[in-house]
Amino acid sequence: MHLEIPLDSIQSAIAAQAGGATRVELCADLQSGGITPSAGMIALARKVLTIKLHVMIRPRGGNFCYSSEEFEVMKRDIVAAKEFDADGVVFGILTGSNNVDIERTKELVALAKPLSVTFHRAFDPTAEPFKAMEEIINLGIERILTSGQKQTAMEGLPLIKGLVKASKERIIIMPASGINAKNVQTILNETGVSELHSGTSVADTIEYPEEGLFNARRQIVNEHKVRQLVETIRRR
Repeated sequence: MHLEIPLDSIQSAIAAQAGGATRVELCADLQSGGITPSAGMIALARKVLTIKLHVMIRPRGGNFCYSSEEFEVMKRDIVAAKEFDADGVVFGILTGSNNVDIERTKELVALAKPLSVTFHRAFDPTAEPFKAMEEIINLGIERILTSGQKQTAMEGLPLIKGLVKASKERIIIMPASGINAKNVQTILNETGVSELHSGTSVADTIEYPEEGLFNARRQIVNEHKVRQLVETIRRR
C-alpha cells in the first residue's frame, strides 16, 4: 500500500517521511491546487528524502487547457525534475472540451521516461471518464489521481469503484480528496485500491499574524497525523 502526501515545503516533506508516507507529491502553492515547485525545492527535497519523490508539473492554477508557451514551460520543468533525480512527475492536459489532450500528453510522457507518470485531477473534469481512462492507459501512464469527479473521494466512491473494475489492473487508480483516518478503511474496502493520496487531513493550518502587508495562512504536514493514518491503513 502506497500513501502519497501532497505538500509544498521541505518541512512538510520531512514530516511526511517521518510519519510513514511512502511517497510525496512535491508542489508549490497548494492553496491553488498545487503548481510546479522551484528547482531549489526539488533539489533539497531529493537531498532530504529517501522515499519516492514525485514532482507536480503545472505552470499555473486554474483550468488544464494550456497555451503553447505554458506547454513549453511544462516540458522544461519535466527535464528539470529528471535532472534533480525525481522518481516521477504529475501532470494533466485537457482540450477546451474537457477531453484528454492526447497529442500533448503523449509528448510529455515520452519526455518523462523513464520516470513514473501520474495523470492528476485534470481527470476529474473530463466529459467521459471511462473513455478518458482508456486513453490514459493507451498513453502508457502509470496512475490516475481522482476524487471520482466529486468534491471528495467518499462522494465519488461509485465512480472510483467503476474505474478500478474497468481498469482490470492496467492502471493504478489513486483516490484523493478528503481521505482521513475515519474513512480510509471504507475507501479501501469499497474500492480495493493499492494507493491513496491524502493531504489536508494530515496537515495543520498555520495562521500568521494579521498585522503587516502580507497576511497568509498555510498548511504544514503533521508527522503524528500521517502516522495515525498509516496505522489505520495497516489495521485493515
